[in-house]
Amino acid sequence: MTHGLAFPHPFGERLKAAKRKVQWLSAIMIVLGVIALVFPSFSTLTITYFIAFMLITFGVVSLNAAFLMIGAGPFFAGLLFSLASIGAGVFMLFNPAPGAAALTVLVGGLFLAQGAYELVLGFEAPARVRAPILISALISLVLALAILAGWPQSSAVVLGVMFGVNFISSGVGLAMAARD
Repeated sequence: MTHGLAFPHPFGERLKAAKRKVQWLSAIMIVLGVIALVFPSFSTLTITYFIAFMLITFGVVSLNAAFLMIGAGPFFAGLLFSLASIGAGVFMLFNPAPGAAALTVLVGGLFLAQGAYELVLGFEAPARVRAPILISALISLVLALAILAGWPQSSAVVLGVMFGVNFISSGVGLAMAARD
């Protein structure tokens, strides 16, 4: 019994009960996505700072964990890894443009790898699902090439645009899921 929703119980029931909250969340995500697209440089800078703080936080937590392993084999590896994380985070915090450039190359490389994987997968997939997988592969490859071809000049806006599009698509997806 679906109670008017396309989802089976209990997910459908929970979604129905939280419909208002989900609608607000989707609206906030769409607004944030539009803001990210309108101000892509600011969004890229914000994302870079966020990742820098995450690296520093992760490094500090890892450093504490490393000191718990003093005398064990993994101590030095944990120590080096945590110090590298802290160093990368501090560097990005005080040098956001090169940090954004590094993150942009990472995103371009991830899209390139994803596109290559989906391309191979698409040719291996059954005929009924081949086209969507190949289309996704081509989109990923085109995005990767666009990102990497414009690098490093595109670094100032790429992350903001990508996150903006992601927030909008996720917000629309949530809004569609919350419909009756």
